[in-house]
Amino acid sequence: MIATILSEKKKHFPVLLNEIISIITPQYGGTFIDCTFGQGGYSKRILEYPKTKVLSLDRDKETIKISQNLKKKFKDRFFFENKKFSQIDELNLNDQNVKGIIFDLGYSYIQIKDLTKGLSFDSRGPLNMKMGLNDFSAKDVIKKLDLKDLEAIFKFFGDDKDFKKIAKKIIQNRKIKEIDTQDLVKIIQRSKRKKNYKIHVATKIFQALRIFVNKEISELIYGLINATKILKPGGMIVVVTFNSLEDKIVKFFFKNLSEKESISRYMPKVEERDNLFKLTSKKAIFPTYKEIKENPPSRSAKLRFAIKHKEILGFEKFILEKFDYLLKIEKLSEKL
Repeated sequence: MIATILSEKKKHFPVLLNEIISIITPQYGGTFIDCTFGQGGYSKRILEYPKTKVLSLDRDKETIKISQNLKKKFKDRFFFENKKFSQIDELNLNDQNVKGIIFDLGYSYIQIKDLTKGLSFDSRGPLNMKMGLNDFSAKDVIKKLDLKDLEAIFKFFGDDKDFKKIAKKIIQNRKIKEIDTQDLVKIIQRSKRKKNYKIHVATKIFQALRIFVNKEISELIYGLINATKILKPGGMIVVVTFNSLEDKIVKFFFKNLSEKESISRYMPKVEERDNLFKLTSKKAIFPTYKEIKENPPSRSAKLRFAIKHKEILGFEKFILEKFDYLLKIEKLSEKL
């Protein structure tokens, strides 16, 4: 889940940048956390305002060099750590009042075109999909997990209707030879019932594997939980999602923790009057026609944000219970 999308000309396009700036208002100063540094688009823009400070995270070691260039320019106002954003609670904030925390869950053009990462259907060689600080690769998943495990991953993380057929063909083919990236693409193509797809036929299976390999579900859930814990009332969380599963989690987290009846089952009676979050809008914000024209991949982006209203203990039980079935699928990695 890395931070930005780039065009074919490698021009930097931080998605929904103007909308995010209008929400977090860095012109008034403050400390911000950029949880998905990527190419540095959000951090650079925030740092243009002189009274700001930015702490950035990214799991991809390739972003370290980019962060070092920004550090030279903003020595006392920019800080970077090569961490997963679920580890946001490990940051040394020194009692700083964080004004806003930003998550952009998209992948950059540079990452997709890095064939060693294996995110693209054009990749050659071994399956990978590791974005950094990983314990296993897509190669391990395809080689070692059994039929039912693969079916669960493809069904719930990819929402691919042909998940059973694809999983079965993978099991059959791996008995003959080790499956690499192009082998997997061909297996998916042969498994499809119809051939006229608007998107590449392998899109959903690749998405499912990427989510599983990088543990993107627990990363997102614990990223939101830990971000909420370090925020003080009045601080905000801003999230840009790029697929329906991500958006489902973020929407549920913000909406249900801003409603009294949803949180009350875990709260003492005296807390029932208060909500964890305040929403100024329940609707997602989408890119403008102009932005989509300049940067077509941004068309799938959705922006949601929430303002922390009050400190409430035990709120994490609610979201962990809701998405326990997805977290259990992630735990299939313990077999690897």
